[in-house]
Amino acid sequence: MKHTGWRKPTPGLGVAEQLAQAGEQVAVPKTRAFVALKRVGAHIGLKAGDMMLLDTLGAFTQAQDWEEGQRPIVWASNAYLMEQTGFSLSALKRHARRLAEIGVISFQDSPNGKRWGRRDAEGRIVEAYGFDLSPLSARVEEFEDLQAELQAERELCQRLKRQITVARRMIRARIEAAVSGALRGPWTQFTGLFEELLDRLPRRHQASEQLERLLAWFKELQERVEAAYLKATGAINPVENTGKNDAQVVKKTQEMNPREVISEPHILITNQLIPVIGNSSEKEEAADVVPNARPEERVDGELEDWVAEVRKKRTALDLPTIMQACPEFAFWARNMGGFLKDWDDLHRVAGQLRPMIGISEHAWNVAQDRMGTQVATAAFALVFEKHSSGEVASPGGYLRGMVEKSVAGELHLERSFYGRLNGQAA
Repeated sequence: MKHTGWRKPTPGLGVAEQLAQAGEQVAVPKTRAFVALKRVGAHIGLKAGDMMLLDTLGAFTQAQDWEEGQRPIVWASNAYLMEQTGFSLSALKRHARRLAEIGVISFQDSPNGKRWGRRDAEGRIVEAYGFDLSPLSARVEEFEDLQAELQAERELCQRLKRQITVARRMIRARIEAAVSGALRGPWTQFTGLFEELLDRLPRRHQASEQLERLLAWFKELQERVEAAYLKATGAINPVENTGKNDAQVVKKTQEMNPREVISEPHILITNQLIPVIGNSSEKEEAADVVPNARPEERVDGELEDWVAEVRKKRTALDLPTIMQACPEFAFWARNMGGFLKDWDDLHRVAGQLRPMIGISEHAWNVAQDRMGTQVATAAFALVFEKHSSGEVASPGGYLRGMVEKSVAGELHLERSFYGRLNGQAA
């Protein structure tokens, strides 16, 4: 047992001690406490390493430690905890400190700063100093309530996504019918706006408020498309038209800019990955957004420029695209690295996650040397995601294969990422 040193008091540690006292007054089974915490752990700021340490501490406790009037105190040595978790001493202390500051554990320090404890003949702790897990008992109902709120939010988001799906299918059907029937109308502009809205569909971790705004835009576009379609087919009498003439439809189309209402993912983009050349159909589609439209279908130059600019960037991989296409990788990356503001942060986290899926340091270095840091990082994210989903059994071999394709000029990462995004949106 090693001396832990005197601890500098902080408001967070004080709150943790109060929670420990409250936890002693209730009986909560260990399983219930840990399940409640794990369901909201990422939401309250816990990282993967924090949970690993907490699991190790929890395994040290016994069922009777969680009874009313008892405290589940763990007096395992630093050496034991380091052996079980693989942490260095500094990492161990850092994770323990975060657990305490967040209010999940409390420190019960002995007068001489050492951890120790003893149990009676029935196995109950009679005296102990070390890591106190009682705050978990005190907060179990709080965590369960939070989980219920998060679940309600997820269900609302699912309903909104279903409504968006209905709206986008109706829009697509009307536009395709109009184009195949050679009907007059601003179909090219409608198509451009529709596809930009599709590009910005959230994949995961989006608030319901953002989805509600996005749904409103889809419904607005649906109304404009429907009005133009009905007018073009003669379903609306031009004399009795309620004011939705061509000029008004085009004006409304001009006003619809998805960028004004749809928030970008919370990762700040400071560097763009060098675009990978897309396939010919993507180039042709991007080139045909506005310029070939008939005069009566044209919207003003500002919208043309905006649509063309966004379409031009479509084949460039950026951080939001990678994180949305690879949700499992994104989960671990955020837990390991917190807020990821640029490619340097993502590259650093990739290096930390590399051993987790068995990619050797040599293979990782070769990938960076031959592909470049950013492309290698994007490739690693894809390998990590595919390995997590069971698509790839040998991550190291798969990465080496990607390196060989990259050297031969046959690697098209953007197709893989956008393919996964399309699969999620389907």
